[in-house]
Formats: sequence, structure tokens, C-alpha cells
Amino acid sequence: MILFTDAAQNKIQKLVRAKGYAGIRLGVKTTGCSGLAYVLEYVKEYTSEQYVTNYAQPEFVVLVNQKDDIYLKNMTVDYVRQGLNEGFEFSNPNERDRCGCGESFRV
Repeated sequence: MILFTDAAQNKIQKLVRAKGYAGIRLGVKTTGCSGLAYVLEYVKEYTSEQYVTNYAQPEFVVLVNQKDDIYLKNMTVDYVRQGLNEGFEFSNPNERDRCGCGESFRV
């Protein structure tokens, strides 16, 4: 299960409605000094064959590829504003280590 804070749900819902997206795709990619980085992309269309895990939210669909699901289980997604900066933050209990800059992690 992936949890979304109210702030994250509100931000995603606004963008989904404004742009006509179906939902979001969450995953990981290989990068950085610790090995993996989170990916959040908006999707217009999808098929059930593309994504094995579907975390339904009231206003949008969350798609996760099966290979990425093990890295994201029990993660919380938040949307945070700090001064002029804003963006999604990922709190993942599966992380063993994070690089110094916070861009990549290891499970």
C-alpha cells in the first residue's frame, strides 16, 4: 500500500483535473550515488497489462510496475512547500540508506 497525505492528494488531483490526466505512475530508476531514485509521472492513458499494481485513490489512479512495487510498499507521499521550494517528498520505511544530497536511496 502507498499512502498519500492530504497535501499530496490535493496537488495531484488539481493537476490531473487541469491537464486531463488519468492518474500518476510511481516507480524507481537507477541513478545517483546510492543507486535508486523515485519517479512520479502523470499519465493520460494506460492499460492494465502495463501495470500490475493499481493503488486506487478517489480522484485518480496510481500505477506501479510490478518490479518497482517491492521498493515502494508502505511508502508515504507528501507534497511540501518550504519557502520558494515545493515538491513531492517520499518517506519510505524500506530505505536503508540515502545519499548526502537526498536524491537517491538504497533498499
